[in-house]
Amino acid sequence: MLMQRKRKAGREELLERCLATFVRAGAIDLSLDQLANSVGISKRMLIHYFGGRENIEERAMTLLEQRLRAQFAPESFPPGTSPEAVVTALWERTTAPQARGVLLLVMDLSRRAWNGSARAKAFYAEQQRLWVRLLMKFLPDQPKVEEVLQLFQGAVLAYLITGDPEPGRRSLARMFSKQGTAGGSPTSRQRVRTRK
Repeated sequence: MLMQRKRKAGREELLERCLATFVRAGAIDLSLDQLANSVGISKRMLIHYFGGRENIEERAMTLLEQRLRAQFAPESFPPGTSPEAVVTALWERTTAPQARGVLLLVMDLSRRAWNGSARAKAFYAEQQRLWVRLLMKFLPDQPKVEEVLQLFQGAVLAYLITGDPEPGRRSLARMFSKQGTAGGSPTSRQRVRTRK
């Protein structure tokens, strides 16, 4: 029993290192050799622990989903937070320098979805569902939530290409000032304290 727990803990820690490697690379398409070298284990041991590349990718995507679910949970924002403040906080989190690898990894998985990967499509659908759930809590208007989400995603693509978060921030702020969203704050730069 103790050996099983140690083995499980070792596998979980190894999976954490694999996900960290994918995040650093901003891609999931690393060879087993690259992955093994980065996490400090032999390719044979990676296969021993996970049974192959597909299992490593699957478990890493599941772990990433769990992390993103926790980061973008509606409960991470105080009750009564304005929709604009929520979107501004999400933009800050998404474009923070330390989030770049995760953002690139999510985009890599989106590329896989566009190329027909069923698992990557499921990952993308789950991310969309989480974002809609979060936004609906603070902006209970489905068409506006869809519009915010589309604008946000387009702004993220532009940010990845240019490295400049300001145009996206301005576009999102204009959306709220034009729509006069109920509960919107007077400034797009309002910061929100989120619960950790």
